[in-house]
Amino acid sequence: MLLCYPEKTTIMSKKLTNSSGIPYFEHQDSQTVGARGPVLLQDFILQENLAHFVRERIPERIVHAKGTGAYGKFTVTHDITKYTRAKLFSKVGNTCKMFARFSTVGGEKGSADTARDPRGFALKFYTEDGNWDLVGNNTPVFFIKDAKKFKDFIHTQKRHPKTNLKSHTMMWDFWSLNPESLHQVLILMSDRGTPYGYRHMHGFGSHTFSMINDKNERIWVKFHLKTKQGIKNFTDTEATKMAGENPDFAQEDLCNAIENGDFPKWTMYIQVMTEEESREFKWNPFDITKVWPQAEFPLIEVGEMELNEIPKNYFAHVEQSTFSPSNLIDGISFSPDKMLQGRLFSYPDAHRYRVGVNAHQLEVNRCPFATHNYQRDGFMADSRDYEDAPNYHPNSFDDIKPDPSYKKFEEELDSNRVAHFDRNENDNDHYTQPGLLYTKAMNQEDRTNLVNNIIGHMKKIDGPKRDEIINRQLCHFFRANVEMGMRIAAGLQVKLDDGIMNHAK
Repeated sequence: MLLCYPEKTTIMSKKLTNSSGIPYFEHQDSQTVGARGPVLLQDFILQENLAHFVRERIPERIVHAKGTGAYGKFTVTHDITKYTRAKLFSKVGNTCKMFARFSTVGGEKGSADTARDPRGFALKFYTEDGNWDLVGNNTPVFFIKDAKKFKDFIHTQKRHPKTNLKSHTMMWDFWSLNPESLHQVLILMSDRGTPYGYRHMHGFGSHTFSMINDKNERIWVKFHLKTKQGIKNFTDTEATKMAGENPDFAQEDLCNAIENGDFPKWTMYIQVMTEEESREFKWNPFDITKVWPQAEFPLIEVGEMELNEIPKNYFAHVEQSTFSPSNLIDGISFSPDKMLQGRLFSYPDAHRYRVGVNAHQLEVNRCPFATHNYQRDGFMADSRDYEDAPNYHPNSFDDIKPDPSYKKFEEELDSNRVAHFDRNENDNDHYTQPGLLYTKAMNQEDRTNLVNNIIGHMKKIDGPKRDEIINRQLCHFFRANVEMGMRIAAGLQVKLDDGIMNHAK
């Protein structure tokens, strides 16, 4: 006898239930008055499923919306105990579980992975002293040096209020009016602005942080993560082609590599600057638009990061993951970096809005070691760690005590004057480092690709202010490097006048 379907066999199966664990039978058809009648409000399964469905997505990130993530481990390979008392670095061979999220910056969640954009490089280390978040990018610098300007900058990377289209005019208008952006603009317009996925790019903490050792001595530090897969970038043409063929290329590349056992690795380094050196340094060491020259402040190897596990559920782990520069463990602390100071507030505030006040209780964000505090309730509160314990301090019932060994570093500020200080006063050299990037860090092919990418991008500037914006930006290029300015001007068919050349001097 021919069977169109396999015979049914009796197997033990799980009961279908609603979210409260109540079993139900009918999942396919709504409850109605008659076969063709109206649907009844009392069909609670219909109500529950629809209500949950329309709430399945949380607000997407304002920035870094498109990304991917993976779990892994970090291993300490070199002794840096003379710089920090952080328990993670207390012994060579120490390991901890970690989570990494990579992302683009300006695009929406459905945008292409190969878009010309910086890449977010956010790391969460699950340490015995709590979760340490190192929230950086794939570049050592940024477009602005004061968080007060961040909103305006990001608006230029988003969509035009009228057309809802990306606007090259907005981008270059802002950059041309903010020469502090030039260093990052040159990196963005180089082939580093279109990396070949996430495995083949470096990561940077970008900001200046501090480290405190067991003698309560402080030094300034920058974090670097060098890919062990080798740097690999798309050209502009290749990136554009891939955006059409596979807009999720970076996501696919990372997932395939890990699933195939080809675990990507990065080596962590630090740069160290003493407080005395910081006072004598040519540039403001807390200015995120500048780098510390490695010839003066060499890289010191710290450890190795390996990613080896793709989360089983993207939404639960990657989409709901939260990172904040304010999550620093004992032995690692802040600096006067104005951008960092602004992020210390804005990042956790964004998480409270996007994911909820109890986002830290979710698996990906939860400290795997003990947490003891008096935070209670709010949306989606999970009481397993405190149940009916007191929600106030001090109290007579629990044994939670502040540990004096975690007392913060005490410092004296350089000034007691409060004002809106000009961020560029006595710190307006926006051109030396971009010029060195062009002449020293790039080879001839890199320089040619940079120039061509800039020309192609700036040709899309339009509107009545087009010439003004182009000329203003050309002045910045000339001041960084005359050859670069000449090549870009020629490609844009701009006739040079004395005004531009004078600005270049």
